Amino acid sequence: MSNQGPLRIIHCFRSPVGGIFRHVRDLAERHSQQGHAVGIVCDSSTGGAYEDALFESIRPHLALGLTRLPMQRSISPSDLSAGIKSYREIKALRPDVLHGHGAKGGAYARLAGTFLRASGYCVARFYSPHGGSLHYDPGSTKGRVFFAIERFLERMTDRLVFVCDYEGNVYARKIGPPRTASQTVYNGLRPAEFEPVGLSAPAVDFLYIGMMRDLKGPDVFIDAFVEAERLSGRSLSALMVGDGDDKPRYQSTLQTLGLADRVTMRPAMPAREAFAMARTVVVPSRAEAMPYIVLEAVAGGKPVIATRVGGIPEILGTDSAALVGPGSAPSLAAAMSGAILDPSSLNAAMPDSAQFAQRFSVATMADGVMSAYGAALAEAKARGLKRFPSSLS
Repeated sequence: MSNQGPLRIIHCFRSPVGGIFRHVRDLAERHSQQGHAVGIVCDSSTGGAYEDALFESIRPHLALGLTRLPMQRSISPSDLSAGIKSYREIKALRPDVLHGHGAKGGAYARLAGTFLRASGYCVARFYSPHGGSLHYDPGSTKGRVFFAIERFLERMTDRLVFVCDYEGNVYARKIGPPRTASQTVYNGLRPAEFEPVGLSAPAVDFLYIGMMRDLKGPDVFIDAFVEAERLSGRSLSALMVGDGDDKPRYQSTLQTLGLADRVTMRPAMPAREAFAMARTVVVPSRAEAMPYIVLEAVAGGKPVIATRVGGIPEILGTDSAALVGPGSAPSLAAAMSGAILDPSSLNAAMPDSAQFAQRFSVATMADGVMSAYGAALAEAKARGLKRFPSSLS
C-alpha cells in the first residue's frame, strides 16, 4: 500500500498487444490486489480475439474500468479529437496517477495530466517508453521530429520509468539526459511462470513467437533456418507464432522457399503453450527494450537464442554465448545449428535460476513502480496541489 493511501491509477497506451499490454496487466492486477483502483485507456482499433480474452481476464482488477478509443499509430490529425476524448474520459475517472506507456500513450497521459495539474489537481504524470520512439535513428527526419516531441513532453513528466538500463541509456543518448526524476524497474513474472515447461509431442526444433513485423525479425528467422539446415546437415522443424500485418509476406516466403512442410505458422497464443511445442526459443529482434518473451522462456526452463539488442543482455548476461548480432542470419544460423549439434552448450549459457527469479519477479516490479508513484505524489502535494476530492483516501 502506498503511503499516500489507496490510489486511483490510470494506464494509457495505444496498442493492446505484446509486452506493453502484458506489463500493464501485471501492474493492474498486483496494484488492485493491494487495494488501489486501476483503469486502462487504450486503442480500440487493434487487437483480436486473443487480446479480447486477455481484457476479460483483467476486468475484475479494473475498478476504474476499460476505456477504448481510436488511436492511430502514427501522428495524424485524428490525434486532436482522440486526445480531447481521452482527456474527458481520464478527468471523469479522477486519477491520482497517470502512467503513459509507449510514445502515443505517453503523450496522451502527460498532456491530460498537465491540464489537470493546471486546474490544481495533484496528479502524478509517469512515462515508460518501452522502446517506442527510441527505436528511431536520430539522424532521420522522423527521429528528429519524435525526439523533439519527447524532449518537449519531458517538461510535463514527473517520473520516467525505464524497463531496463539499456532503455535509460538510449533515452539519454538520443533525447538528452533526463531533466526529471528517472529510475529503472525491470519487468517481472508471476510465481507460476517460474515452473518448468515440459515438451509436448511431437516438438519442433525452434520456436519464433512475437509480432509478425520486420522489427522483430521473422524474416531473419526464416533465412537463418535455411542456413541452419545446411550447417547441421539435417532436416529441421520450426513453429512461428503470432499475428501482424506482415504475416502474409512471411507465409509467402515460406512457400517460395519450399519450407511450408517444415515451418508451421500459428496465430497468437499463450507463451507457455507455445513453449511446450518447441525445444529452443529464438528471439531474432532487430530492436527491443526488455522483451517479456525472453523472460518467460528462461523462467520456463527453455533454452534461448537471442539477438544482442535492448535489455536482452541484462537478462542473459552481457557475455552470454546465447547472444548473436541483430539482423545477421548467418550468425543466428550458426547458433541454431550449434543448439542442434550440442544442446548442452546452450543450456549451460542460461542464467542462474535462483538469481533470475529474484531479479525478475512481478512483486519486485510492482513494488518498485508503486514506490515511484508515492514519491511523485508526495512531491506534488508539497507544492500545494490537492487530490481530487472524491479520490480514495
